[in-house]
Amino acid sequence: MATGRTHRPATRSRGIPEATVARLPLYLRALTGLSERSVPTVSSEELAAAAGVNSAKLRKDFSYLGSYGTRGVGYDVEYLVYQISRELGLTQDWPVVIVGIGNLGAALANYGGFASRGFRVAALIDADPTMAGKPVAGIPVQHSDDLERIIADNGVSIGVIATPAGAAQPVCDRLVAAGVTSILNFAPTVLTVPDGVDVRKVDLSIELQILAFHEQRKAGEEADAAAAAADAAAAAGTAARAAAKRQGARTGNGGRGSGSGNGPDGDVPAVMPA
Repeated sequence: MATGRTHRPATRSRGIPEATVARLPLYLRALTGLSERSVPTVSSEELAAAAGVNSAKLRKDFSYLGSYGTRGVGYDVEYLVYQISRELGLTQDWPVVIVGIGNLGAALANYGGFASRGFRVAALIDADPTMAGKPVAGIPVQHSDDLERIIADNGVSIGVIATPAGAAQPVCDRLVAAGVTSILNFAPTVLTVPDGVDVRKVDLSIELQILAFHEQRKAGEEADAAAAAADAAAAAGTAARAAAKRQGARTGNGGRGSGSGNGPDGDVPAVMPA
């Protein structure tokens, strides 16, 4: 089986937009679920809904792959799984090293989805000498002094950084110097890399902060709506009281002006004539 050193995906040479590339894993995940349920075909609308995109965008994305489906039938699920997997480079073995085996690094090492998606954890690396030799997810941790040798021995081109922020850039520099050309960064810092090296950043705290912003905005909108409703109710009450007062004033004036009319001023005379 080929390794990450012998082949790289052809998406750039074929002119597939980065936005489309970013959505291909979403389609693959949805298609894999359909395949596991033995669903033979799927419409663009059904697949788009499962992937969380609109169907027009999905059809446009698939046109870059040369896949247009069959009118009235839809897309062949198994063929699309193969086609997208091939485009993403997942039909081969990609050895990966994880650097930084703290809580997060250990959790990544134990993640069972790597193997099923074309990735093999080739090595776990940490700077703590007390970690050396300890098995995590069945793989013995190796010391960072051996990082370059490990990368060369395993033909690694993808590195995962799960170190503290202060150690991330030095680790990144060593990975790049050793030949790693793709890095997944979990450290809470921005990495500087030369041209030709791809970095994807995963920052859980930033994602949570974005969610907090949306929650705060929703709470503010609810408060504004409640205040507007209260103002409207108060205005309606004021208007109702004013209307009642005007109605009462009209009724009182009419009573005084509609007496018996027996006296010159409309009052009843004190002495009635015989």
